[in-house]
Amino acid sequence: MKYYSYVVRRDFGFAPNPFNGMCTLATCKPNIRKHAKIGDWIFGTGSVALKCQHYLIYAMKVTDKITFDEYWSNKEYICKKPVMNGSLKTMYGDNIYHKDNDGNWLQADSHHSYDNGEQNTYNLKRDTGETDSVLISKEFYYFGENKVLIPNSLKSDICKKGPGLKHVDSNVSKKLIEWFKKDFESGYLGDPIQFEEFDRYDGK
Repeated sequence: MKYYSYVVRRDFGFAPNPFNGMCTLATCKPNIRKHAKIGDWIFGTGSVALKCQHYLIYAMKVTDKITFDEYWSNKEYICKKPVMNGSLKTMYGDNIYHKDNDGNWLQADSHHSYDNGEQNTYNLKRDTGETDSVLISKEFYYFGENKVLIPNSLKSDICKKGPGLKHVDSNVSKKLIEWFKKDFESGYLGDPIQFEEFDRYDGK
């Protein structure tokens, strides 16, 4: 079992997507999506930009790992497909990639496409170029705007500075997990920090 930590620079409800009873990581963070396995934990901590450094935004235990095509075609995950004229939750749907009959990637009208729904090649390449993996969790703690301050004794070991990922020591990780499990029920515990600020991500 491995434990990964990274800084959440943008928290709209897209990456991760914590809605409909499961937390999914289907876009961005290709290194984590590529290497994480079932049973691993991922910790998303706050950024300076969001004014919540050293806070825990979410934690998810990977309970399944599937391909983009499996994510797209499985009826269980239809609820994760974006509906751009729907509610905010559906507008942030992250089930946006699959291949056509010729093996070419298709990108749904979504947070990662252009305003007119056309494919954003930059986002597509970043999301699909290194890995064809979607991480799914049915055991997660998504705090969002109700972020919780990580205990002082664990901050330096859990929190990463800057982009990329951090491998966290198992003993430290277990202490963090024990800490939030003691005070919180699993699931969706708050709206995303930037939930009401809907915008497309152009890759910049």
